[in-house]
Amino acid sequence: MSLLDTPIWEVIKGSFAPDIWVRLVPAVGETLYMTLVSSIIMLVFGLLLGILLTVTNPDGLVPMKILYTGSGWLINALRSLPQMIMIILMIPVARLFFGKSYGTNACIISIAASCIPMYARIVESSLLEISKGKIEAAKSIGSTNFQIIFRILIPETLPSLIRGFTVAVIAVISMTALAGMFGAGGIGDIAVRFGYQRFQHDVLFASVYVLIALVQLVQWIGNFTSKQILRKRNLI
Repeated sequence: MSLLDTPIWEVIKGSFAPDIWVRLVPAVGETLYMTLVSSIIMLVFGLLLGILLTVTNPDGLVPMKILYTGSGWLINALRSLPQMIMIILMIPVARLFFGKSYGTNACIISIAASCIPMYARIVESSLLEISKGKIEAAKSIGSTNFQIIFRILIPETLPSLIRGFTVAVIAVISMTALAGMFGAGGIGDIAVRFGYQRFQHDVLFASVYVLIALVQLVQWIGNFTSKQILRKRNLI
């Protein structure tokens, strides 16, 4: 039966049935697992790539035009790929690491590979907000490039980095739902297999509730953390 043929209030009422949530709770656990691991990988590699782009750009601490141009081109190329295509391209890599191309662990590679380039650009944009005056002042007192990066650039832009990471984690949650179509498990798998393919619209609605709740929670945590840091600096 089509969703349009079912009274919307019946679907909403049915989406709160206990039997639906008994099936959905384990899927929520899988989604949280994929989100957590993918976000950690994205944070580490995205931060490193963002720092690399910032340091090697023509106005950076160590200008290296070839490295900056090559890294920027690669990141832009990866960002241009739709998430579904990225999942397909990462299937051989997942099979290499885990011996299979499906499951939560296998799809974590695709999720991280898709979101790392985006977060790297966010990091670069945040780090470039630092005025050149602060950097020059640090150089004048003998600070090394390493000290400038980890004592000035990152601490000064931490609230912005946190807000950017929040946006990136929300993108990860979105991709975990898409990865459910490729055997990743989680909420996306439940929504597709039961909500869409079997026309169980109440399951589909329940899955949407969970995704909305996760996104709202992540956004609140990111905003709260960022504001707390700014408040300690007496900026707000």
